[in-house]
Amino acid sequence: MDLPGTVTRILKEAAGGHGRDALDRLLPLLYEELGRLARSHLQRAGREGELDTRALVHEAYLRMLAPAQVSWVDRAHFFAYASRAMRSLLVDRARRRARLKRGAGEWVHTLEEHHGVAVRENDDLLALDEALVLLQARDPRLVRVVECRFFAGLAEAETAAALGVSERTVRRDWLKARAFLQEALGVAEGRGDGEMFT
Repeated sequence: MDLPGTVTRILKEAAGGHGRDALDRLLPLLYEELGRLARSHLQRAGREGELDTRALVHEAYLRMLAPAQVSWVDRAHFFAYASRAMRSLLVDRARRRARLKRGAGEWVHTLEEHHGVAVRENDDLLALDEALVLLQARDPRLVRVVECRFFAGLAEAETAAALGVSERTVRRDWLKARAFLQEALGVAEGRGDGEMFT
């Protein structure tokens, strides 16, 4: 069980140059929450049941160890970072699968109503990743907002804290990011390709 302040203290130690040791101590404290995050990513990618939640948590853990200097500010920042690692792993896996087997795919999951877009297996996951790469070139902060809000499931306040901006900025950036992704993914009213970003 996480004692008040323990996670914050460990995150500060990680920023002080003890990244591996800190992450080793954080993993047991936050394992259950990381598991929920992994399940959410697997559901969104249409991979639930195909890929083990535990495996995704552990692979993300290994990926999070890669940077020489880790500087997580707080719990929200840590989970945004973990979410980014999980998304990256799933996109890499989808790319490998696409190379092995081409196909149109089927609609496997419609994301929550407040996110409002359906993602098709492999092809649409890769299209979403390509759209995020384009958005990154235009405004990297918008991508961070998408990672926090959409992938990590953070609230506006948590996203604002993780990014060091105001909640108003998060709301504005979220609207901009959704509009850009809607256009980039070709989701237009009446096309029937999935729900509109709302």
